[in-house]
Amino acid sequence: MLKYSIVVPFHNEQESVTALYDRLKAVMECTGCTFELVFVDDGSIDRTYRLLREIVAVDSRVMVVKLRRNFGQTSALAAGFAHAQGEYIIAMDGDLQHDPDDIPKFLEQLENGYDLVSGWRKERVDNFVMRRLPSRMANWAMSKLSGVKIHDFGTTYKAYRREIIQQLPLYGEMHRFIPALASWYGASICEVPIKNIVRPQGESHYGISRTFRVFFDLITIRFLLKYMYRPLHLFGTAGMLSMLTGSAIGVWLMLSKLIWHIDVMATHGPLLIFAAVLIVSGVQLLALGLLGDLQVRNFQEPARRVPYTVAHVLRAQGQEHPVNEQ
Repeated sequence: MLKYSIVVPFHNEQESVTALYDRLKAVMECTGCTFELVFVDDGSIDRTYRLLREIVAVDSRVMVVKLRRNFGQTSALAAGFAHAQGEYIIAMDGDLQHDPDDIPKFLEQLENGYDLVSGWRKERVDNFVMRRLPSRMANWAMSKLSGVKIHDFGTTYKAYRREIIQQLPLYGEMHRFIPALASWYGASICEVPIKNIVRPQGESHYGISRTFRVFFDLITIRFLLKYMYRPLHLFGTAGMLSMLTGSAIGVWLMLSKLIWHIDVMATHGPLLIFAAVLIVSGVQLLALGLLGDLQVRNFQEPARRVPYTVAHVLRAQGQEHPVNEQ
C-alpha cells in the first residue's frame, strides 16, 4: 500500500495546475515515502483537463479522475477519496491558496497518532465583511453544535487516516463537517496552523451565497450527529408534546362545556381548532419518527450510492479507462 495520497479537486484552474503539481512533487519527494497525487477534474471547461492529461502521461505517480460535469467540491473530494490508495490521505484546494510546504506539519501529527489533522487559517488575509466575519460566525456555530473544538471547519486542507475518511458519507457541502462526522465515529482530531495565501491567479468560485447552503447543512449535521440512529427521539418527542398540549386544551374545553355550560364553539372556537391541529400534527410527527427509524435500517446497506459520475480515470502512460460508476 502507498504511504500517502494527495487529493486535489480542480474546477477551471488552468493557471495553477502545473505550478501546484511541481510544488507537490517536490515536497512529497522530500518525505522519502511512497505517494500518489490524485487530481480530480470537477467538470472544468478550460484547459485544466488537458494539462492534467499531460502530467499523468509523464508521471506514473499521478492519477486523474475526470467527472462528467461539475458536481461540486464535496463530490469531487468524495471521488478522490474513493480512488486514493494511500494509508494517509491529504486533501487540499487546487488554486494555490494552500501552501504545499505545510504538508509536513500534517504528516507529523498523523505520525503522532491523530486520525484527522485539520488546517487552521490562524491569520486570514481575505475580505473581512464578505469572508472572515461570516466564516467566524459559521465556525463558532459548527463548534458549538458539533462539540468539536476546532477553529476552522471551512478549509479543505486536512489530512486523514484512510480508514476514517472512507467511513464518512459526503454530499452537499458536507466536506466542511468532516471533523464533526469523524468525531462521531470516534476519531482523534487536532489542528495545525497553515498559511492563508491570497489567490495568486483567477477568481474565487465562492461567494456570500455559500453561507446559506452552509446553514442548511449545519442543520443536517446536527440532526445526523444526534439523531441519525434514533429519529423517533426527535420527532416522537415533538409529536408527544404536541398531542399532550392539544389534548390538555381539549379536556379544558370539554370541562368548560360540562361544568360551566359555556358555548365552546362561540366562545373558544379558534382555540378548539388549534387543539385539533395540535393533536393531528402530533400524530403525524410520531408517524414520521417511526418511518425514520425504519429508514435507519437502510443506512448499513453495502451498495451505497455515490454523489458523482466518473467519465474517465487516467493512469500511467496516459491510458484512459471509461468508468460506468453511478
